[in-house]
Amino acid sequence: MATIREKRPGFWEVRAFIGRGPDGKPVQTSRTVRGTKKDALRLAAEMTVRPTTSALRNISVSEMLDLWAENEGPNWAPSTARDQYSRIRQVKTDSIALLPLTRLSAVDVDRWHSRLVKRGVGEGSLRNQHLVLRAAVTLAVRWGWVPTNVVAVARLGKRKTLPRGTLTSDEVRRVLSSVQKMAEGGTIEPQAAVALRLAAVTGARRSELAALRWVDLDGSRLTVDSSIAIVRGDADRSTPILRDEATKTANRRTVSLDSGTLQILEAAREQFEIHGPWILSVGSRPVNPERVTAWWRRARKQAGVDPKWRLHDLRHWSATTSIAEGHDIRTVANRLGHANPSMTLRTYAHAVESTDGPVAEALGAAIDHSK
Repeated sequence: MATIREKRPGFWEVRAFIGRGPDGKPVQTSRTVRGTKKDALRLAAEMTVRPTTSALRNISVSEMLDLWAENEGPNWAPSTARDQYSRIRQVKTDSIALLPLTRLSAVDVDRWHSRLVKRGVGEGSLRNQHLVLRAAVTLAVRWGWVPTNVVAVARLGKRKTLPRGTLTSDEVRRVLSSVQKMAEGGTIEPQAAVALRLAAVTGARRSELAALRWVDLDGSRLTVDSSIAIVRGDADRSTPILRDEATKTANRRTVSLDSGTLQILEAAREQFEIHGPWILSVGSRPVNPERVTAWWRRARKQAGVDPKWRLHDLRHWSATTSIAEGHDIRTVANRLGHANPSMTLRTYAHAVESTDGPVAEALGAAIDHSK
């Protein structure tokens, strides 16, 4: 954002940040305008979106990435910020980061992709780095610094995706039975059984499970409207800060619970609500979402279930099973907290295909019965 100051009556200095120098320090450019404050503000607005031509020539791809992070970073959740800054650092390890922004071409981007492939960079990492650079150049286009986003027009191979496998219902039952026995035997916290049951029934993410409070439970309805973010400082990674924030899609949703889950919750409520507001934690602090993952791993191992299955796969099982049982996509999307049902449809297309048989039978029956 450009700033203005009146040097003397009728003369204004306008200063704007244009990037960072080789030493990492911010670089500014300034211009003097003669006139009213309104004239100075008009120039400040122009310099905010378009630096001087000579200054623009010196802005590198690396500096543009920093500017993008500085502009968008305040809106990122802690986990998103961690991932995005990591991807920025990865892009900067390549020579593409040294190129002047105004000289970056689609050829440069294609060659960068080729170098990453030769280094053995995986498809997912390559795509993530590409998306970060594309977003940074998109911002440069919006600011009027470059006419087009050459990263967006560069060729990025189609992502190869295999149908997602799912836990079987038998495996889910074994894990839930295992964690329940461990809780009754005192070898794991009682909240572990509640957590994994809720994960399977609601499809909630681990951060959302950790944020559940007793006030969120109203009869047979459970409201999911926040999540616990893990914030780690550089100085001490052993003591993360747990921050209560909005859900991943910033949506509030209410899901219905079955009688079996309600029975487990009410038993836990009688025993633990007096000790704190959190469903999965005793005391004033919520449980660390990583603790929920640890509960899953212990129960999975005790149940003899394949270690390839993650806690997040309970969410996939919940969605796949719901769709396979004939429940509509919109209802399933609402329970999962997807912002758009089309995302649910893309992710769980294989489950939708499995419900095709009854449709064929119904259509055939309609035709045959008309004869």
